[in-house]
Amino acid sequence: MRSFEGQFSDNKPLKRTREEKVRLLAELEQTVRAMKPQSSPELRASIISRIKELKVDLAAPPPPPRERRGPSHYQDSFGTGPRPPRRPRREEL
Repeated sequence: MRSFEGQFSDNKPLKRTREEKVRLLAELEQTVRAMKPQSSPELRASIISRIKELKVDLAAPPPPPRERRGPSHYQDSFGTGPRPPRRPRREEL
C-alpha cells in the first residue's frame, strides 16, 4: 500500500520537543558511560557526535511562538457549500 502525502512513514526528520531532547541527551550520556572498552570506536564516536549536536541545539534560544491564525481564514470558506473530498474514492469492482 502506498503512502499519501503527510503520512508518518514519509522520509522526514522527527520533530522533538525541548523536553524530549533533554531526555534523549541524558539517555545518550548514560549509554556512553555504560559502554564497555571493547565496544566499537565508531559507535562511540557517533553517539558522542549526537550528544554534541543535542547540546548545541539545546544551547540555542527557543524559537519565538508562532502567531495564531486569524479567524478570517475560516470565515472565508464557511458556508460556501460542500467540501471536496480529501482523497478520491476508489471505485469498487
